[in-house]
This record gives sequence, structure tokens and C-alpha cells, in this order.
Amino acid sequence: MKTDNFAMPQGVDWIPVDTALNRLRNILQPVTRTETLATAQAAGRVLAEACIARRSNPPQPNSAVDGYGFAHTVTGDGPQRLPLVEGRAAAGQPWTQPVPEGKAIRILTGATLPEGVDTVVLEEDTTTDDSSVMFEGPVKRGSNTRKAGEDVTEGTAALPAGRKLRAPDLALLSAVGIAHVTVHRPLRVGVLSTGDEIIAAPDLPALPHQIWDANRPMLLSLAAGWGYEPVDLGHAPDSDEAVRERLDDGARRTDVILTSGGASAGDEDHVSALLKSHGTLSSWRIALKPGRPLALAKWDGVPVFGLPGNPVAALVCSLIFARPALSLLAGAGWTVPQGFAVPAAFSKRKKPGRREYLRARLNAEGRAEVFASEGSGRISGLSWADGLVELPDEAAEIEPGVPVRYLPYSSFGLA
Repeated sequence: MKTDNFAMPQGVDWIPVDTALNRLRNILQPVTRTETLATAQAAGRVLAEACIARRSNPPQPNSAVDGYGFAHTVTGDGPQRLPLVEGRAAAGQPWTQPVPEGKAIRILTGATLPEGVDTVVLEEDTTTDDSSVMFEGPVKRGSNTRKAGEDVTEGTAALPAGRKLRAPDLALLSAVGIAHVTVHRPLRVGVLSTGDEIIAAPDLPALPHQIWDANRPMLLSLAAGWGYEPVDLGHAPDSDEAVRERLDDGARRTDVILTSGGASAGDEDHVSALLKSHGTLSSWRIALKPGRPLALAKWDGVPVFGLPGNPVAALVCSLIFARPALSLLAGAGWTVPQGFAVPAAFSKRKKPGRREYLRARLNAEGRAEVFASEGSGRISGLSWADGLVELPDEAAEIEPGVPVRYLPYSSFGLA
């Protein structure tokens, strides 16, 4: 982290979403160590260094089709007839002799162009006999050929630092001769739930005034789905000693900690109280719905994100704030969800002052419908939805057919 101070500038009260995001982006930096892995074993890892091509792809000019190769200068308009050399050029079986001017050679896809060949005519556009090939001219110079290095040139960056490696990336790196890569170690994300009303797991008994922990399995699953190493820090009751013990454990075992509950300033908000007394704490009152309180601090040098205890708000804050922040901490850079405009399938009058995120999904007509209730306690709406509708900070009057911004769960890396 560039600074221990998460605080907003003086005078800032309710923080617009974009201001909060920009502030996070400016004060965070990668925290993970690096290691070297075989390219074939590096899927899902984040490059710590740019990968420089050891050789060009393709390494030599080659044929893009099955056909016949020749020098373009010996052809012209109208019917063409070229005598064939005996033999052929194939991928992995190059023709090592020059092709005499005025002659053609049988050539297969991927074969290196022999000396004297700069153009290939597609097999389907030819007729042949035992000694020659016929086709209709003119044929454009360089037709059906690939230039050396037209994909990647030796000595250039095949992939940049910060790239999260996917299967196609492994193909590219292998093609340009990169056998090993320097990558970030997976970000270790600790997840801690707090609160006397929380029961750690649904297989444990719960009294009527108690609830089973919904946030911890959700947040652990998010961390795993984003390619990080989830670390279950368990549940702590509303006790300074219990919360401190869990945070100490997290500082030893993780790179970043997500807590849920206790992020406000109430009498039982032990997470905020401990973070404030132990080190730097900033409680951001963000102008969004659902959400608002977001505690940011460091515990023994480890960043801590104090999320709201309500599962709906916890998920929204995780998607909007934690996902890009964790990506940056993991070395993959800042992520921005991809949204698109779709017609609304609902009506809503929105007041100015807060950005709102509605649980939503697309119907059969491609319109965004929203969950029947905006109540932040309705966890079923998170499961019902396939994404979020984002309403702007300003006032808005939404009627069916009006374009709204739809953010699918997949744009947040949530499958």
C-alpha cells in the first residue's frame, strides 16, 4: 500500500462511488510475492513480468492453405500453366531446394515457403495432371501465405505484466518459446464474520434471535472464484478479545482480510473500534444503496476491508469495491465491470444523492427486470438475480423501455 492512511480529504462526508473507487485505486499496490512456474502449470496465475518472445510466430514464412506455390513474377492474367517440381513441401517436412523460376511446387498448410516461392494458389482453384498445375490468373502477390513474425515478433512483449493467464495465453507463450514465467503467488484472502447474533454454520443449532452465517461462505466462494486462496478465519462474537484473536490470526496467514459486520460506529461494532484503537482506520460513508459503511484499515500491516453485515450489502460492496481492490493487490491491475444498456422492464422513481444497485436479471425479451423487493434483508434476491442494474447518482425516472445499465454477475467474475 502506498500509504497507511485510507482517510478521505478533510470536508468529505458522503463519498460518491466513483470518488471511493478512485481513492482505493490510488492508495493500493500489489502485495503478493512472486515465483517462477512452468508455463504449462501457470493457468490462472498473474504475470509479474512481461513475457518476451524468444522467437517470432510464425518463425518463417509459410503457407496458409493446401495448394501450389510459385514466384508471383512468372504469372499474369488469364489461364496459367506451370510445370511442377517433383516432391512437395509440408509442415515439418520443408523443401530444402530452391524452386526454379517458372515452376510450382505442391505445398501443404503450415509448410515453410521454399526459396523461390512467394505466392500460393488454393488447391480448389486449380486443376492438375502428372506434370503441371493450371489455374486462372491474376493471383495477388503473397496470396495464401503468412509472413514470418506476422503474429508476434521475436524480442517483443507477447503478454504484459498483470495478465491473468488463460488457456489461450498458455498457447501463445508456448508458441513463442517461453517455457517458464514469473508470476504472483495467489492472493490469500481471509474472511471473518462477527456478531453475537451469528451462528457459524447451518449445522449448528440457532435460537430464534440468532441467524446462520450467510456472509462467510459467500465471501469465501467469491475469493476462490476470483482465483485467490480463500482463508476461513471463522466467526467471532462481539468481544474485543475474540475479534482481536481472529485478526491476529489473519495477519499471520493472509495478505488481505475481509470482515463482515461491526463496520459502523455502534456500541457493538467491535471491528471498527479495534481497528481504530490498534492502527489506522477510516470509515467511509459511501453514497450508495445498498451498503454505505465501509471500514478500511491495516492490522499488523495487512489491509482490512470492513464490509456491511447485511448479506445483500456485503455482496454489492464486494463486487463494486473489493473485487477491483483485490485484483490490484494480487498484481492483476484494477478491474472495471463491463455493463451494457438494456430496456427496463420495471418502473422506479429515484431520488438524487446515491448510486443504487438493484438485483436484476434479463427476461426472454432482453429487458432488465428487478427483484420484487429492494429490502436489503432479502437474500433470495441475490440468488434470483443474474446481475445488477446500476442507477446513477442523479435523480432518475425509470419506466418500462427506458435504457438502464445492466451489469451481469459474469462481468464481476461471478459465474
